[in-house]
Amino acid sequence: MGIIGVLVIVVGLLISVALHECGHMIPAKKFGVYVPEFAVGFGPQIFGVKKGETTYSLRAILLGGYVRLVGMFAPARDGVKTTNRRGKPTLAQEAREASMEEIPEGYGSRAFYLLHPAQKIIVMISGPLVNLFLSILFLSIALVGIGIPKASLTLSEVPQQLTTQGATVDAPAYAAGIRAGDTITGVNGSAVTSWEQMRQNIADSQGSIDIDYLRNGQLFHVKVDPLRSGDSVSIGVIAGTEYQAASAGTVASAVGETFTGTVSVVARLPIALWDVGRSIFTGAPRDSGGVMSVVGIGRIAADATSSDVTSSSGGWMRSAALLLSILASLNMALFVFNLLPFPPLDGGHIVPAIYEWIRRGLARVRGRKVPPPVDTARLMPLTYAMGTILVAMTVLLMIADIVVPISLQ
Repeated sequence: MGIIGVLVIVVGLLISVALHECGHMIPAKKFGVYVPEFAVGFGPQIFGVKKGETTYSLRAILLGGYVRLVGMFAPARDGVKTTNRRGKPTLAQEAREASMEEIPEGYGSRAFYLLHPAQKIIVMISGPLVNLFLSILFLSIALVGIGIPKASLTLSEVPQQLTTQGATVDAPAYAAGIRAGDTITGVNGSAVTSWEQMRQNIADSQGSIDIDYLRNGQLFHVKVDPLRSGDSVSIGVIAGTEYQAASAGTVASAVGETFTGTVSVVARLPIALWDVGRSIFTGAPRDSGGVMSVVGIGRIAADATSSDVTSSSGGWMRSAALLLSILASLNMALFVFNLLPFPPLDGGHIVPAIYEWIRRGLARVRGRKVPPPVDTARLMPLTYAMGTILVAMTVLLMIADIVVPISLQ
């Protein structure tokens, strides 16, 4: 049963990544950028189809995806150093040359770097915005489409016996004839519409309690002698679970909490990774609200759809809501993390575009010539450093999710 949860998360994550890349591709094409390839996954191509000028492909390593926008880096300006001390091209120059080489003959005017800064920002921010939309969508389905669980007056269980003060006694409700599946409608002649109201009426009662309940559409009335111990009054029934659609305000609040929680996790990421590393070597329990890899997320998804969970009352609905919440959190994480101002993340392209826009505006105000595009290739050392950090972080979290996993059970 747990495999179902893993498959839901894997497919949901791949769809989220694919739509993220669509968020980049659609406006890029709208602005005239040449887009030769759109891929889900990395590595060897499993399947590919060319539509128009773009090849859409599925690749073997399903850990992400990408869209190729040609001409990401502008040519070096006059006077810019393009070789190192050994006479070899710098990392920046290698990136510029590779960027120029991927532009087919006759497509030079369709390079990404030639876009207006505002267009660059739209192209790069649209991917994360798609993930924000998906996060809101998944939360809305979970909270409105499935609903928020609450105790139901339709009983999930009525045990035959109860243990009280170290002794086992017959359960009053069962002895009176009440069974699982019955719906309690009244206590001592007063109609009840919620589990809390029923409990309060029972707690306020004196002596025997009159219980009204429905079974297969027929109304029954019984007298129950409750168990009393101090202020505690019990008739021995266990609530079922019903789901109530959340309001728009509740959804908005959940989205806000998911966003602020994700920002908080990203802000303390170095400390969180340190704690994860310490857990690997000491075996200390991990923070249940901390960071994890796709391995850990898969384990949580498997727990959410295990036989023990889905066989219980409302189990499938509870599992579906949790899986949707996981996908919502993943998409919020993609939204927040991709906006960090470091290449190769989307924010690492947005910030230079903002700088370029400001610089062009100042030149216009001063009556000067419009400056050339920002030379983002000079950020390549930072790009490689960030790439190394991201790979190391992924490996660390995967090891932790195998050695000291976070689990729902």
